[in-house]
Amino acid sequence: MTALIRHKGWKWGFRSTILLYFGVLVVLPVLGVYVQSFSAGWEHFAASLLDPIAWKAVLLTLKLGFISALINIVVGTMVAWVLTRYRFPGRTLLNSLVDLPFALPTAVGGLMILLLLGPGSLIGQVAEGLGFEIVFHQPAIVIAMVFVTFPFVIRAVQPLLEELEPSQEEAAYTMGASKARTFFRVILPSMSPGIISGGMLALSRAIAEFGAVVLVAGNIPGRTLVASVFIYGEIESDNPAGAAAVSVLLLTLSFIVLWIMNRVQQRRGRT
Repeated sequence: MTALIRHKGWKWGFRSTILLYFGVLVVLPVLGVYVQSFSAGWEHFAASLLDPIAWKAVLLTLKLGFISALINIVVGTMVAWVLTRYRFPGRTLLNSLVDLPFALPTAVGGLMILLLLGPGSLIGQVAEGLGFEIVFHQPAIVIAMVFVTFPFVIRAVQPLLEELEPSQEEAAYTMGASKARTFFRVILPSMSPGIISGGMLALSRAIAEFGAVVLVAGNIPGRTLVASVFIYGEIESDNPAGAAAVSVLLLTLSFIVLWIMNRVQQRRGRT
């Protein structure tokens, strides 16, 4: 069996199968979007991108995506710290629930937010009594984005905290450093690659979210219409080229985010 695996023909066939699978699953769909975006010509592509409604949808998506990513960076780092450094009843269950957004259909997540914070819910009625609404407004979109991207920062920071040698902290305490100084000079630099990469993944995932957002967004241009819902509307309006043009913009932004994340990971690997 070992000799068969080492055979050049087997290696070539295995690599070819992987490349073919990757090409069919990832490369061809991405190329299809780019080709479709230019199918009606450069002028139509530029007009689609310069459409005020499209631009407002993209800018709103980026703004809310950054807000949700920042929330996840702060809260996710705290959760990772608690799960790694403390032992308490229910810790195993909490650690398992972190991955729930990965397993749960995003539309179900949107429905949960709608039922929990909608006008007919207790929280929704209290919010209305205070003079503001959550569902069908930007706060609900941020909540939906935070929900679907919640695990990224936690799962990126946890391994770094587990790998951190206790002797490094003990050495800092021995030299007279306070807990705060030890955290910012010893612990935080060790966590920062995970915080950055997890935050980047959360941002990339947030700007692409559709299932949870479409149920809680009001879809008002310039106020609650995000890019993914705008793309869906363009498809429903029989304008695939316009939808593809905005999709290309989101794809390019995602590629940039992933490139930055890979650079951060490479720098971490060299240190």
